[in-house]
Amino acid sequence: SYQRFANCYRCFYKLQPEMTRSIYDQFISQLQASIKEEIQEVKDEGNLEVLFNSLDKIVEEAKNREEPAWRPSGIPEEDVRSAVVPYLLKHRAYLRRSLREKEEENRKVAEAVLAGRDKIAELQRLIQVRKRAWQ
Repeated sequence: SYQRFANCYRCFYKLQPEMTRSIYDQFISQLQASIKEEIQEVKDEGNLEVLFNSLDKIVEEAKNREEPAWRPSGIPEEDVRSAVVPYLLKHRAYLRRSLREKEEENRKVAEAVLAGRDKIAELQRLIQVRKRAWQ
């Protein structure tokens, strides 16, 4: 306030009260201009105008809603569940699909191994037959 300003500069105020008032007015106007400039810089740097506009849009959309907005229950496990459960279900489905694919792949490899063993057994049998025939 001007009164506080005058009290701070009491000696000067007693000598020239009009000049003190003029200095106070200049000081206030420069301070207001400086504050406005700083606020504008902050808004420009943080792109706050766009963010404030989007916030205003969200508030307007919320006014038209009939159901109440979501609020935390105070029990973190329950609050997180609604966000985590769909992810976990999706991940479980992915894991089950991967498991089926790996099981199918393993079945095919097992069949190939058994076929290879049968082939080896057949070749060993032929070798024995030919060995006997040669002897």
